[in-house]
Amino acid sequence: MLESALSGKTIFVTGATGFLGTALVETVLRALPETKLVLLIRPGRAITAEGRAEKDLFRNNCFDRLRDQWGSQRFRDEIANRVSIAKGDVGTDGLGLDEEGQRLLANSDIVVHSAATVSFDAMFDQAIEINLLGPTRVMHAYQQARSNLEDKGHFVSVSTAYVAGSRKGDAPELSLTEQPHYPDIPWQQEVNAARAQRTSTEASSREPDTLAELRSIALAELGAAGVALLSEKIERLRAEWVKDEMVAKGRARAQSLGWPDAYAMTKALGERLLESEHGQVPLSIVRPSIIESALRDPFPGWIRGFRMAEPIIISFARGLLKDFPGVPEGVVDVIPVDLVVGAILTAAAHPPESVKHYHSASGSVNPLKYRQLVGFIRKYFSENPLYDEIGQAIAIPEWTYPARGQVETTLRRSKRLVDTSTKIISKLPLRSNFVEYQDQLAETQQGLERASSYVELYGAYAECEAIYLADNLLELASELDDAERATIAMDPRLIDWESFVLTTHLPSVVEHARARTRPKSSAPKRTSREDRLRASLLTGHRMAAFDLENTILAANVVDSFSWLATASVEGGQRLAIAASLLAEAPQLLALDNHDRSDFLRYFYRRYRGAELEELERKAPEFLTGYLLRKSFPLGLARVRAHRRAGHFTVCITGALSFAVAPMAPLFDQMISLEMTTDDNGRLTGEVPGALPIGEARGDLLRKLAKSHGFEIEETIAYADSTSDLPMLEAAGAAVAVNPDTKLRQLARRRGWLIEEWSRAKGYGNIFLPIGGQL
Repeated sequence: MLESALSGKTIFVTGATGFLGTALVETVLRALPETKLVLLIRPGRAITAEGRAEKDLFRNNCFDRLRDQWGSQRFRDEIANRVSIAKGDVGTDGLGLDEEGQRLLANSDIVVHSAATVSFDAMFDQAIEINLLGPTRVMHAYQQARSNLEDKGHFVSVSTAYVAGSRKGDAPELSLTEQPHYPDIPWQQEVNAARAQRTSTEASSREPDTLAELRSIALAELGAAGVALLSEKIERLRAEWVKDEMVAKGRARAQSLGWPDAYAMTKALGERLLESEHGQVPLSIVRPSIIESALRDPFPGWIRGFRMAEPIIISFARGLLKDFPGVPEGVVDVIPVDLVVGAILTAAAHPPESVKHYHSASGSVNPLKYRQLVGFIRKYFSENPLYDEIGQAIAIPEWTYPARGQVETTLRRSKRLVDTSTKIISKLPLRSNFVEYQDQLAETQQGLERASSYVELYGAYAECEAIYLADNLLELASELDDAERATIAMDPRLIDWESFVLTTHLPSVVEHARARTRPKSSAPKRTSREDRLRASLLTGHRMAAFDLENTILAANVVDSFSWLATASVEGGQRLAIAASLLAEAPQLLALDNHDRSDFLRYFYRRYRGAELEELERKAPEFLTGYLLRKSFPLGLARVRAHRRAGHFTVCITGALSFAVAPMAPLFDQMISLEMTTDDNGRLTGEVPGALPIGEARGDLLRKLAKSHGFEIEETIAYADSTSDLPMLEAAGAAVAVNPDTKLRQLARRRGWLIEEWSRAKGYGNIFLPIGGQL
């Protein structure tokens, strides 16, 4: 009897906040009323271990059933009486346990070790530390804690069926040391090599050539965003480069030994090390296959996070993934999470004399064929299609079961083409006329990146032809009586695949993905996210900061100079000035993209010798004859709306004050540039001090907010370019107005409001920024 075998026992659990661990904790609380738990939880930087247990574990909907059955008060009481928290980390020798944690471990009759790095793209050294060394760290801590006790306890380690590697045919429930075709790898050499690779990879990431390449990538994304943001981006790219390198090295090493990736390899070596170190502690090793949503408990379809199959299924249903490698007649070995929990707890109730292995897998006793699964998916989404953004049902593509290499080649070619197009567009001064094309290209690029990552991560698993035997598991299942089978499921033969996939798993996956499952309704349209963001900007105690050029006005400093310079000369000279500026445009654009501050100082030298008084006299005509005709009416209206709402409005521009002075009354305050003059009142072409560009603009926003009594969270920034990124990121809310290609991509990723404001109708009458009459 399972309940009687575990009655009065205390189970020490690692990995309790994960998918499997959460289900395990719920089952013990629900089905084993006389069993207690100790949960090893690592504190966060700003949260205690107890806080993490409450936030990451007990608030999960896995426990809704118990909350409903017991009521809130009893639920809290049961946790308080039956669950203890031990602060620690499986990545640390001794688990980092304090005296109380060691006491809790010593008093635990059983350890269930389920903590692991389960990602198929984990860094090699990380997988080594957690998956290879982690189980034995926990074992050594347990042995030490119970060293003075005659009863040495029982250790249940959760591994994976994929320790069998890329073998074909039967994989028995035996130690890998007892099976042929497995390399005898000295684990300490792998640990030393992985740690050395981390050190060398970190060093390589700081080499000048690598940093130059990363700087080039950062510049392509951020443009003239300023030194601070550029440096921050380069450092993030460097960390990502190290991660990618360590993932690639781990995958290469694993595949050289017959495992698909570092996850399977390190779990295999972790098993072998644990078997050699378990000593007198009985050891049970449970090897699940692909763990998916619950068959029955805590409720049908319960799942936490996206597993291996979910992103592939949703991408297929959305039409983003046309093909995926696999053998149509091959077995897709999946197992519902509650069956894995049942296997763990039943194994825990039956300690072996030494070591016992169990496959919690379905392939040998109740196989689901790949072609079957695809058929179920096609049937479900044909009858229950997902819908695209315009309300059209998405057609389900045919599945052709191509080889992995073929899919990878096709995706690589498509990705190259899209990446090249994206790079070309990002270097062009494109604005709202190309919005739809830019968005489509960005979505296509993201879709291809997702598809490529899925094929790389999961392709080998879809093509796996190992059959995981489950004799030991079925023998264990026979130990349960009828009452226990009604409470705890573990036998894979219980699964009706068609019913499970069509009525349990796929509806849960769709709900979890929050996919659109209905066409657009004729009912009143819900307020869009953009409308909600827009409305929220006009509430509360706020300061709104606006860039001017290409945000409020469809004009720039070159336009201003051209109009003012041509306003007092004859027609032929006017055209000559305008034409010379047009010819110089590519050089000016390149300089602006490289460093906007350098560009402004270089360009403003042209004003040297001009009479300030004369330019100020022309300013009103410049406003009515050019600026207002180049304005964005919706931008002007937004400034007025903020002022009506009682908000403080400020314009921060790199334009010269005499050129934009007529616009000043629109705002509560205008920050612009002042050019020095000589003794005769003529401009010197020099602008003293730091220009409000890049990070200086972000600092200025903070300074203005403080001086006017606003918290930075109460500020709103409107701008159009990545050169304004420091101000946008500093603000409490950011609005990208008619953004350039780079800013549009960043704004989409950050979830910022994007505004497309049309130019004033009079813009059509102005081809060149020429002052006066021709």
